[in-house]
Amino acid sequence: MKAADVRAMTPDQLEDELQNLKKEQFNLRFQKATGQLEKTARVKQVRRDIARMKTIAAEKSAGNKA
Repeated sequence: MKAADVRAMTPDQLEDELQNLKKEQFNLRFQKATGQLEKTARVKQVRRDIARMKTIAAEKSAGNKA
């Protein structure tokens, strides 16, 4: 997901998408542990998307406080 797409989201949408990504990350870790993971690159992609969302959410909350 691109940063511009994430910046366009509302805080509620960010929270929902972050929850979805965390669930996907859990499922990917479970698949890896059981040897069923096919797209190994998806783990890295999801991890970076989570970090991107958290960073932009923090920027938005800091912007509201200032």
